[in-house]
Parts: sequence; structure tokens; C-alpha cells
Amino acid sequence: MAEAQAAYSPTSTRYLAACTAGLPTLDTVRALREDADTWGNGLASPAHYQVEVDRARALYAGLVGVGTDRVAVGSQASVMAAVLAASVPAGREVVCIDGDFTSMVFPFLQQEHRGITVRHVPLAQLAASLTERTWLVVFSLVQSATGEIADAPAIRAAAAAVGAFTLCDTTQSTGWLPVHADDFDATICHAYKWLGAPRGAAFLTVLPALAAVLRPVQAGWFAGDDPWASCYGPTMTLATDARRFDVSPAWPAWVGTRVALEFFATLDPATVYAHDTGLGNALCAGLGLPVNNQAIVTWADPAGIDLARLTAAGITASGRAGRARVGFHLWNDSSDVDAVLAALAQPQSRELRLKPQNLVT
Repeated sequence: MAEAQAAYSPTSTRYLAACTAGLPTLDTVRALREDADTWGNGLASPAHYQVEVDRARALYAGLVGVGTDRVAVGSQASVMAAVLAASVPAGREVVCIDGDFTSMVFPFLQQEHRGITVRHVPLAQLAASLTERTWLVVFSLVQSATGEIADAPAIRAAAAAVGAFTLCDTTQSTGWLPVHADDFDATICHAYKWLGAPRGAAFLTVLPALAAVLRPVQAGWFAGDDPWASCYGPTMTLATDARRFDVSPAWPAWVGTRVALEFFATLDPATVYAHDTGLGNALCAGLGLPVNNQAIVTWADPAGIDLARLTAAGITASGRAGRARVGFHLWNDSSDVDAVLAALAQPQSRELRLKPQNLVT
């Protein structure tokens, strides 16, 4: 863990917002700067970036335990969710979590015009709510607003019992919570949070049974079987594996993503999990909250008073859905827990009483 922490800037402490945006390693920053120089000197090329994308795809496949042929690349979680949304048969039902992040909700609501029903249920009731009309159950493995971890085995079993597919968003989990993507029919992960990649690099994994019924509605030149041989119409020959769901990559982002994933490939997932949840549990104990083995810790803060206290103490945190939110990751240590507890123990200032700040950082 000491070696992993040394990969980050020494100023990383007091940054408790991996759930908002992760931090890059020093090597990731260096690679991005070098790529900017390469581009500025006229030496960048599509072939140069293709190597980066291919390497990142393979690294991600290894991290989540699937074959490279089951991984598609893209830019945003919602774009990839839209592929599944467009493929839901008319008259069928999608079940979502009430209060889940909207990238896993909005794409499906946009399909209601053609007879798709989208039903929202509390996370605790998700498994029990599925019926034979359910075609797809959509949920985040870790809830963005609360840090709550879904009971994935129960959801998978319930979906299998009614013949429904599963789509799991792992954006708030991959990188600290061990994820096995082949446990689900499809997963989506935007890598800029817990994997510390630049924003604009996302992954879709899809198992063959679901892939066979998905329509690659966003297909572009990069989804071709041989992209450089099929980058002009009218003939369309798409890749036969998950690459047919690829979105043309934002090239510079994939340089940083490749380096970030190479770093995570060197880590022991169990050690990362123990580190992150150990800090989360320590904070929960200090605040008198239930200890739930979560890297994200939240508590009610409707007026943003506690978030303002944290910010005033030089702690980078966030506020979501009327709750203060902190996240612990590789660069954090026990001193960060102590700093949060000390900041929250400070008396409420007159300024905060008069002008509570609903800060989001």
C-alpha cells in the first residue's frame, strides 16, 4: 500500500472525492503531458492511439475478469446504456432503482414513447420486484448518493428466475470493490472515478446471449470489422464481437486510461478493498454510523453545513441528494479520517448558520 500511495502526488491527502472524480497517478499525468507534446509536434497518429485503446481494452478485461472480445469502449456511461435501451422489445419492462444515477435511468425513460415501461423501486426491494414482464433490470452496484452496495447475488438470482437480463453500472465500484463482470449480462463503467482515468473513457461488457439481441444504434467507423477498410459507405460490415458496440474514442483520454489501468493491474484487489473500507469503517465508527464496509460514507446534511465545515478545513468532499459524501481511496490514510472528525467537531460558525453553503466539489 505504501508503494501504491507513492504513485500519487504528496498533496493528494485530504482529497476525499474519488466518488466525484478520481485522482491520476504521477505517471498518468506524465503520459498525458508527453502525449500533448507528441500531438503538438505533429507526431500523433490514429495508429499511435489505436495501440493505446487496444491495450486499455485488454487491461480492463483483465481487471473485471472477462475476455477482451466481450469489451466495448466508449466515452460516456449514458451513451452505452442507450444501446441497451434502444434494444428493449416494445411492450416489455425495465426495472430501475429509485434514486439511481440518471445515466442509468434517462436512456430508458427516452424509450417510453415506443411502449417500454420503466418502473422504479427502492434498492432493497429490487430483487423481489421482478416479474415475467421484466426484460432488463438496471442498477448501480454502488449507489452514488449513499454508497450503499446492492445485493448483486440476490438480484441476479431473481432476474434468472423470471428470464430477465441484468445491466450493472460499476462506475462507483470498479477500482475499490472487486468486480466480476461476467456475473452480469452487461456492465458499464466510466473509468474516471475509482480507476483514476481521464474523463471520456468508458467500458461496456456484454455476454453473448444479450449481445445477440442488442442493436448497435451508435455504430460508427470504429465499430467496423476492419475500421480502416470500412470507413466509407455504403457497405457496413461491423465487428462480430463486442467491438461492434464501440464508440470512436476521444484519443488523448485513452493514453491516460492505459497508464491508469496498468497501475491498477499491479494492485491486489483484496488489499485495495481492505484499505478503502477500513478507512470508511473508521469514519463511520467515529461518527456513530453503521459500519457497512463501504468506501463511500454519507450522512444527512440537507443545508450543507457539514460539507461547508469540511471545505473550510481544506478537505475536498462533495454533497449529493441532501447528504455530505466522502470517499476513501488509495491516496488516503488514517489522518484523513482524523481530519474529517476534527472538522465536524468544530462549532458551527455564525457565517454558516446565516449562510449555509450547499457546496459540491
